[in-house]
Amino acid sequence: MSHPALPLIEHAIRQRVGNQFSIRDIAPVSGGCIHEAVVVTGHCERFFVKLGNAARLPMFEAEVDGLLALAAADGFRTPTPIACGADDAHAFLVLEHLTLRPLHSADEGGRFADALVRLHRTRGAHFGWRRDNFIGSTPQRNTPADNWARFFVEHRLRPQFALARQHGFSGELQKQGERLFERVPALFLDYRPTESLLHGDLWHGNAAVLEDGTPAIFDPAVHYGDRESDLAMSELFGGFPGSFYAEYRKAWPMQDDYEKRKLLYSLYHILNHMNLFGRGCLREATRLATRLNEELGRRPA
Repeated sequence: MSHPALPLIEHAIRQRVGNQFSIRDIAPVSGGCIHEAVVVTGHCERFFVKLGNAARLPMFEAEVDGLLALAAADGFRTPTPIACGADDAHAFLVLEHLTLRPLHSADEGGRFADALVRLHRTRGAHFGWRRDNFIGSTPQRNTPADNWARFFVEHRLRPQFALARQHGFSGELQKQGERLFERVPALFLDYRPTESLLHGDLWHGNAAVLEDGTPAIFDPAVHYGDRESDLAMSELFGGFPGSFYAEYRKAWPMQDDYEKRKLLYSLYHILNHMNLFGRGCLREATRLATRLNEELGRRPA
């Protein structure tokens, strides 16, 4: 396999590891739906490389920022960024190559929970983040705020519903969205989330363990926010051992009404999937928004 950006990538790696590096092999990696991914191998070094057109550079730069933030929290192993750059046609991100496998055992689930608790106990001064980033390939605004409910409505729900309208998803979904914007604060009347450092896109495809069982995460959408949103995302698509949830709740119990707020956080990701991949998620998005409105309509706003 060859790629026109390989000389650029090889030069960037050489600047980091030394002029002795030379790409001897390149192998495609399956599984991604946003970027092309390959593993490049030199004499004894291997690197994981993401490739895209030049317009993808901000996504790669945001990923570097997120990985460095997660690494600094000292809970998880993350792939170290090696190089990031672009020319007129191509953008690339070079990461340390880690040998990873899915979480399976109860022990691995428990260790992953312990690491996530440590991550969530890393506090910020405000909700949001120092820069905007991406959830998948969708821009995610992170303007700092002191009110989490308002932040979530203005920087998470409204943009997704606006994108949905642009994509032609109108009707009942938009009607439910308009009602929901005003009702979200009712979910936080008796619950004040702390500004926890979040992975932001914590589904099982972005979680793994090293060969020795060390928990690892990658592909972040970091920000400071409600820790419950990471847990809700992990539950949305399944794939985590039951021990993960048991150990997390033992270390840091969930608050009252989590099951209702979980619907809110799930809605955000379902809307994003709909906006990225099409109307297959329209029914579920409408169902979640309707159920939330029904639940919140029974209590004072």
